[in-house]
Amino acid sequence: MLPTLAGRDTHGTRTGSLHTCSCTATYIPTHTRAWPVYWRVLYACGVSPLCLPILSLDPWELQQYSGNSEMVIMAGTVMLAYYFEYTDTFTVNVQGFFCHDSAYRKPYPGPEDSSAVPPVLLYSLAAGVPVLVIIVGETAVFCLQLATRDFENQEKTILTGDCCYINPLVRRTVRFLGIYTFGLFATDIFVNAGQVVTGNLAPHFLALCKPNYTALGCQQYTQFISGEEACTGNPDLIMRARKTFPSKEAALSVYAAMYLTMYITNTIKAKGTRLAKPVLCLGLMCLAFLTGLNRVAEYRNHWSDVIAGFLVGISIAVFLVVCVVNNFKGRQPENEHTHTDSLAQLPMISIPRVESPLEKNHITAFAEVT
Repeated sequence: MLPTLAGRDTHGTRTGSLHTCSCTATYIPTHTRAWPVYWRVLYACGVSPLCLPILSLDPWELQQYSGNSEMVIMAGTVMLAYYFEYTDTFTVNVQGFFCHDSAYRKPYPGPEDSSAVPPVLLYSLAAGVPVLVIIVGETAVFCLQLATRDFENQEKTILTGDCCYINPLVRRTVRFLGIYTFGLFATDIFVNAGQVVTGNLAPHFLALCKPNYTALGCQQYTQFISGEEACTGNPDLIMRARKTFPSKEAALSVYAAMYLTMYITNTIKAKGTRLAKPVLCLGLMCLAFLTGLNRVAEYRNHWSDVIAGFLVGISIAVFLVVCVVNNFKGRQPENEHTHTDSLAQLPMISIPRVESPLEKNHITAFAEVT
């Protein structure tokens, strides 16, 4: 008799019962002699070599394997955002312009640090405020559940090993903050990718480009100029002026505001917050909206850049909240899933029709009349 697979079939899929490999291992290849006996038997039964390490893991090791894969994805996301932000690995598309184009003749507003919403302030708020709000919110909800002994709605403590326990407060906080951090870097990647691909010019591009119209032969406004050699200004400033669509500041600000708004709406359900929650949520969205307006007012972005940034930030926030963290709800216990599945699999029961005495007398009387 060959070994059994507890909770997994021969393709590596988790199942609810035990399965036994029914083939006969008559031949074990030579290159598998250094493998463990359990792997060699499964390989002889036709199991893919890629599934062998996973099939031999216990539930604790599988949880570590899943956590490691999430860490790898997070690290890859951070590295990709770094390459977009601080290296020239990805070449920016060089977009041309018309001579004396009024859309790009706005005055240069100065470096980003001189803006009314400088990058340091924006990034600090986008990284610090959600962390503070989520930690305070989860702590308040956890303490409120303990005080009211609401054990039915409270997530249970999970045993993750022989001696390690994860408190639901820590688990929920880490999960929500981890998803928020991932979305923050994902938003940055989407924005940088759009800026690199489009190469859209800033409203003050010509003030930095400083083209020599005489040498370029700009006799008419409809003449189109293309190529990097048309500009004589600072190359670094010109490159930054080519990366405006979509607006990064608008995308990051609205992502943070939307994520926090949905968190407050779905998590805080205490009495007396019927008016406080809308005021707080609308205040966050207003700050993000004003950030986009400031970008347009200072001639750093076009309206289209800001609107595209808003769409990117809102889309990523809504996707993560709805599809990943399930609207910040606790995980449904496994026994509830099992009970629901068992009810769904029950056959339909046909109930026999019981004839009423009144109906029987009515039918008898009708037969006598006829």
